[in-house]
Amino acid sequence: MITTDVAVVGGGPAGVAAAITLARAGRDVVLVDRARFPRDKCCGDGLTAGALRRYQALGLEPSDVASWHVVDDVMVRSPSGRTVRFPLPRGSGIYAAVAPRSELDAAFLNVARRAGVMVHEGTALVGADVGERWASIDVDGLGTVAAHYLIGADGMWSPLRKAMGADDEAGYLGEWHAFRQYVSGVGPAARDLWVWFDADFLPGFAWSFPLPGGRANVGFGVHRRTGAKVRGVDLLARPHIAEVLGPAALAEGPFKAWPIPARVERSPLSAGDGRVLFVGDAARATDPMTGEGIGQALETG
Repeated sequence: MITTDVAVVGGGPAGVAAAITLARAGRDVVLVDRARFPRDKCCGDGLTAGALRRYQALGLEPSDVASWHVVDDVMVRSPSGRTVRFPLPRGSGIYAAVAPRSELDAAFLNVARRAGVMVHEGTALVGADVGERWASIDVDGLGTVAAHYLIGADGMWSPLRKAMGADDEAGYLGEWHAFRQYVSGVGPAARDLWVWFDADFLPGFAWSFPLPGGRANVGFGVHRRTGAKVRGVDLLARPHIAEVLGPAALAEGPFKAWPIPARVERSPLSAGDGRVLFVGDAARATDPMTGEGIGQALETG
């Protein structure tokens, strides 16, 4: 059996942020994740100023991520077709960036290791228990980890939340539904970050987030309550989007979809008389207006 001060379930931004913060405070921390890093994660890959400041404070450097891309200008197209350029501030730090989650999360996990966190990859949670003074998790391939506290950072359908009987709604699918695909061979116009407020997506939007090497993360998100149709959507076939991406743009694969929870105010944030805490998507903490989750994950962690 492994004993520690805090056991964190989940190696994404929320779990790693919590682990680094605790390790810096002098606590022994064990972090487990069922995946082996680097691993892909469905996401827009965009980083807001808030997320960037939190990553910086926690020790992540842009040089840690090979495909890190700084955004200088944001282009926004309204439902009427009007396009406006928003230059980001110059000379006072980075205000927006794009980084593939496969690289970003692996680099951030290495920051946790350097902070003294004991990281175990490829180890899935299979059970959890809470006592009067201790809590514990049973982990496939690792055994029992006993801790004073547990942190669930294991996603919207958190296995730790389920193990603690804290699931608040069967069949929950999140407030937002998002899709993304990587596109290569994009033209010069796609070096900016683009947001399209197409009428059929409102209050959602489509995006093109630039990456190095003539690539972009292209996708869209819709709010489930609107009933927006998502089947058969081909962003590259929309003339105003195709014009930005350029004639040589080529999808590297089909769209991948993921749900986004945005109901932190209505979800249990703890269990087991306070010995188990939930952060990030496990706390359903994303921006209800945009679906952004990385900055919120870092903040809750």
